[in-house]
Amino acid sequence: MNIQTLDQDLLSLFEKRVELSQMGYDHRDYDDVEEALHDLEDDFNDKYGDFLEGILGDIHKEFCPESDVLLPTAYLARSFKETPDGGIEVGKDAGVEVELEADPAASAKLLLLPSPTRIVLQVGKKKNIVWAAE
Repeated sequence: MNIQTLDQDLLSLFEKRVELSQMGYDHRDYDDVEEALHDLEDDFNDKYGDFLEGILGDIHKEFCPESDVLLPTAYLARSFKETPDGGIEVGKDAGVEVELEADPAASAKLLLLPSPTRIVLQVGKKKNIVWAAE
């Protein structure tokens, strides 16, 4: 697996989601950007799905065995907010909600993030990297 290509493709997908999240449904290019995003998601899952689902499966076994493993693109944020310093914050809908084996009542999510490609376990406001591409 070429990690550099994975990160570039994930970043392209991330950027397309940012672009779409900053458009209203009434934007004249919304449908075209949404279609391009769906094509990128399909291509990404076809190219990296088996690899990332294996990693996600291991993470699920360790932290949240009662939660199903989904397609890798499900773990990406759907909406984003630009910060005053030009950065991007993921929306509250980011990632996939999971049930932690250690604390089933906790509000926990798994997120797939680019640059570098990594999977983050977020419990409340605390974030831990549980896998990073090397």
